[in-house]
This record gives sequence, structure tokens and C-alpha cells, in this order.
Amino acid sequence: MSGATAQQIDRAALGEAFPRTHHILQLEFGDRKDFDDPRKEWRRLFSELLGTFALVLVAAGGGLLRGKGQISLAAAVVAPGLMVMAIILFMGAVSGAHLNPAVSLAFALRGDFPWKRVPGYLVNQLVGATLACLFLRWVFGNVEHLGATLPGPGYQEWQALLMEIVLTALLVSVILGTASAAQNVGAIAALGVGGYIALAGLWAAPVSGVSMNPARSFGPALASGYWTSYWVYVVGPIAGALIAVGFAFVLRGRGGDVISRAAGSGVLDEGALTAEAKLSQDIEHGKAVPEGIAGTDTQRRGP
Repeated sequence: MSGATAQQIDRAALGEAFPRTHHILQLEFGDRKDFDDPRKEWRRLFSELLGTFALVLVAAGGGLLRGKGQISLAAAVVAPGLMVMAIILFMGAVSGAHLNPAVSLAFALRGDFPWKRVPGYLVNQLVGATLACLFLRWVFGNVEHLGATLPGPGYQEWQALLMEIVLTALLVSVILGTASAAQNVGAIAALGVGGYIALAGLWAAPVSGVSMNPARSFGPALASGYWTSYWVYVVGPIAGALIAVGFAFVLRGRGGDVISRAAGSGVLDEGALTAEAKLSQDIEHGKAVPEGIAGTDTQRRGP
């Protein structure tokens, strides 16, 4: 840790817990020396490209192999959730692991992510998704529409649209909730977001394919040339994200707090990282209470 952080966090007060806490913060937030420099925006953009590539490779690849009858529906829908868990844990501190245009827009609307960075994120998410599907086409050929998301047999586009709106609203609500001041990015976000994706797929995949992500649907459509019903997987997730932002306002008020900005943007700002680390330590040692809990805690203890 740098001298600035050492001044903010009293090692003597933490005692033997400091090495463990320091190690956890390094794993969760990354190396500040590498990632604090705002000029290294390319790191975040590459992170989004690589992360979206990995997610779509598993999601579209699973759909393709499911269509060929080589894996089960459960495997096809659980695999993307597990991949998202891994991505959040190993690169969430770099870019925030959005992996989804709807998520980037939601963070920006909440005030947790700068609008000027949104176009770069969206472009790299779409490029990552396209590269994943071009790889699948190279390996398997243009079969099963390269795992494109489509309304299931017996379901109409309007039914798939409604399903995508509701599923995405809940997904983005989980993402915004695990990036609130009460919780940092890391294991909690990985389990919450990845678990939700797997759960949604297990029951709703037969209806809409459970995209919840315009980039995930864009890659197969572009690489295979099959654009049928694609509009459903743009309108649905975007509408769902807007609804989730409204939910977040009702549940937690306005966005823009230190922890949320760090979660949405990746921890590149030294001041944000210092404030986030200090708040985490204060909460852990009972010196501070997360916003929204203080009143409840006082009421519970009584006079």
C-alpha cells in the first residue's frame, strides 16, 4: 500500500488483522500502482472486451451445443452464470465487469459511471461478443445460428420481450444492489450476479433464451447473419435496465456514492480507493455503520 493509504488506515488499530485485510483488498481491488492511472483507460476497455468475449463464448457456445443435443439445458444455462462469477472475481476491479450494455447504461443513469466512458464500453462489449461468435463459427461452422437467443417453440415475440424486460430488471437490480455502499465488488457480487443468471436460465430459457444482454445477442446475430427477433433482445434488456434504475432509486435513493462509483468504474481513482478501503475497514471494526442501517441499529438497541 502507498503512504497515502497507510495514513488513512491505522495499522496498529488493525493489529494482526492488517496483513489479511491488506491481502483481501489487493485481491478485490487490484494493484493500485497499475490501475490508479486514469490514462490507462485502455486497461478497462480491454477488460470489457475480454470479459464479454469469455461470457458470450460460454453462453452462445452452450446454446449451440444444446441445439446439437450434445449438452443439457441445465449445463447450457448454468455455465454462463459460473463464467460471470469467475470474471467478476478476476477482473471486476479493473473495469467493474459490466459485460453488458444494459449494465453500463444503468450505472451511468445512477451517476456511478461517467457518461463519457459509456461509448467505449459499449463498443468493446459488442466487439468481444462478435469475436467470440466468430471463433465459434470457425470451430463449428455456421450451425444452430451460433447459439442465437430466440423465442422458444410455441412462444411469440411479445412473450419473449416481456420475459426479457422482467429478467433484466431483476438482474440489473442485483448488480446495482451488490455495488451499493453496504457491499463492495468481489465475492458478494460474483455469487449474487452469477447465481441469478444461472437461476433465471434454469426456468426461463425455454421462453426467451434468457439473454438479458444486447451484446450476448448481437454476437451470434452478426456472425451468423440471422437477425430474426433480434429487436426483442435490445428493447427488452434496455427497458429492464431502466426499470431497475427506478427500483434502485426507491430502495436506496440517488446513486453516486464512493463505493458505487468504484464498483461501476473499476478502481482507478486514488481518492475513491482510499475512501472505499477506509469505509470498509471502519464498517468491519464497528467504527461506521452503512447508510440506511444506522437508524435501524439505533432503534434496535434502544436508549
